[in-house]
Amino acid sequence: MTQAPLTDLTSLYPQEVVTRSTTRFLTVPGISGKVALITMDNGKDHTRPSTFGPAGLASLSTAIDEAIAGSPAAIAVTGKPFIFAVGADLSGIGILASWETGRAFGHLGHATFRKLRETSIPTFAFINGAALGGGVEVGLHCHYRTLASNAAMMALPEVFLGILPGWGGTQLLPQIVGPENAVTVIIENSLSQNRSMKPKDALGLGVVDVVLDAADFLEQSFIWMAGVLAGDVTVTRPEPASDTEWEEALERGKLLADMRTKGASPAPYKALEMIKLSRTAPLDEGLRAEGDALADLIHTDEFRAGIYSFNLTQKRARKPAGAPDASLARKITKVGVIGAGLMAAQLALLFARNLHVPVVLTDVDGARLDKGIAGVRKDIDALAKKRRISPDEANRLNGLISGSLDYAAFADADFVIEAVFEEIDVKKKVFAELEKYVTPEAILATNTSALSVSAMAADLEHPERVVGFHFFNPVAVLPLVEIVKAEKSDDAALATAFALAKGLKKGPILVTDTAGFVVNRLLLRFMGEILSTIDEGTPADVADSALACLGLPMSPIMLLQLVGPAVGLHVQERLHEAFPDRFTLSANLARIVESGHRALVTWDDDGKQTLAPEIAALWQQGDKPSTAEQVKDRALAALAVEAQLILDEGVVAEAADIDLAILTGAGWPFWLGGITPYLDRTGVSEKVLGKRFAPAGEATLPAQ
Repeated sequence: MTQAPLTDLTSLYPQEVVTRSTTRFLTVPGISGKVALITMDNGKDHTRPSTFGPAGLASLSTAIDEAIAGSPAAIAVTGKPFIFAVGADLSGIGILASWETGRAFGHLGHATFRKLRETSIPTFAFINGAALGGGVEVGLHCHYRTLASNAAMMALPEVFLGILPGWGGTQLLPQIVGPENAVTVIIENSLSQNRSMKPKDALGLGVVDVVLDAADFLEQSFIWMAGVLAGDVTVTRPEPASDTEWEEALERGKLLADMRTKGASPAPYKALEMIKLSRTAPLDEGLRAEGDALADLIHTDEFRAGIYSFNLTQKRARKPAGAPDASLARKITKVGVIGAGLMAAQLALLFARNLHVPVVLTDVDGARLDKGIAGVRKDIDALAKKRRISPDEANRLNGLISGSLDYAAFADADFVIEAVFEEIDVKKKVFAELEKYVTPEAILATNTSALSVSAMAADLEHPERVVGFHFFNPVAVLPLVEIVKAEKSDDAALATAFALAKGLKKGPILVTDTAGFVVNRLLLRFMGEILSTIDEGTPADVADSALACLGLPMSPIMLLQLVGPAVGLHVQERLHEAFPDRFTLSANLARIVESGHRALVTWDDDGKQTLAPEIAALWQQGDKPSTAEQVKDRALAALAVEAQLILDEGVVAEAADIDLAILTGAGWPFWLGGITPYLDRTGVSEKVLGKRFAPAGEATLPAQ
């Protein structure tokens, strides 16, 4: 097989921000001879982490050669402040057009990093900050690894993106930490919304040898190095895993892949294949196979969609389309939350924890208010018990959150959000009463999921300061906020909402005021088609599993259970009022809500999800069943139509915003690319709409 020369690879990365590696020889107390310290730095601040493209790998390779040539007592690799390295330059990988160039890029990483492993000189990774993907793999090739106690994250996220750790991760990690922990890091964490390891997690799993205080991390790492070289510090590695342990670990990985992807993404299965290979194959053979597997996955639509999704969440989410000039935003020094139910309590804690400002809740009576405040305090205590916040932080949060039955408590609030019952007259009444107490500059926001924000603001003296600020449940997990521009919302109100979302560490999108906005409109459209097919006579398990091939986080009926049948019915009713020709009402759903049952599903003895018996008894069906394929085609066609109508109506600026919304508001998988790339590459867009949402080659393999 022909290997693409380095010069060819470099030409494919014309915009590479090169991470340059420099070598210094230092005198370290307690160590006889010099220590070579290699520092990786792309010349940017911490907001632009160091990554590896061909030129960056070449620079590291040269630095390692220089270090080895100096015959030091030890070699250490570290990064710029707060950043070790975050892996391959994804913008470059995403444009590698051929299998051969993908394979060559994998080979280049192997050839560079293995120098650290194969040298007889002891090598150390001083992981001083964030380490992702190839950054972690640099460390795995070293003989020893230290980690700073304040390292923001450490992970091998490749499977989440649709590839696998391709620079030694699948072959080295199982040997270092054992197959069970390797499956946790490579498969489970990646498929759990790209979960990263905190320093204590990395230490507990054996990915690093020691965690050292961040205040003097480099100094402590050199002291630890001296202890290792002198034999005073012993680093233990786990005993080789038994056959049973290997089999159980690989079986667990397969189960996780099936549960999280339903077979929709090839990446976790290919990664498991490589982990299994590491058990018996000589390392060189395993690395060659890993490089081939990486090239295979780079050359898939799922990976290209994953890169598209990554760019949306990392770039577009930070610069929302249509957002007003940030300089117009007003300062937020106090927040009011009207309502003290579950959603309101989540919002109160989010505001206090991220903005560090006083938050006042209110409700219709003292009992409800007390219950809501108690719920917030319980959540704070839970965070403290899990050591996610310190005792001092818990005390501070408890001090910031208070309650009042008097709207006068909002007189000095800069931002007040209502989270009361989803009824337009109730919300209008709340805003009308609230306006008597707040200043004219205070922003009034609604967390409505489907109602008209313009209608809520219509009778107010200052309707221009009203915006929609729609969160998604669970608030602490899902990053999307739909910022709704009502008919009279002014730029100052919108700019404040966007600045506030940023302060809350959320990714906002701007939407116009239309029923269901984006996420609920799409979810209810496809969910409505699923429910309609069951109403018509399709077996519930057939209809509910028809879209399993997409690898969605949960089935439509399970999603309905999560949001609650009553909430689902309410949104369905609002959308039916707005778009009666496309959003039908389900008499069965109304009957379920009336019964009071919330648990819609159960599991049989084989672990298969099925309708709960009491729900099945209520569900009245016709005699026109559909096949699973017909259900899937119908639901996908509905999504294509609705997505195009959302664009035609100007609800969002571009299809990218639809995809960003469904990724961050509904947790749809990266390998779909949101939804429009999937509709394009499966031919649904052209079949239903007569056109694609994006040109061929965008979020898919390059057009041939």
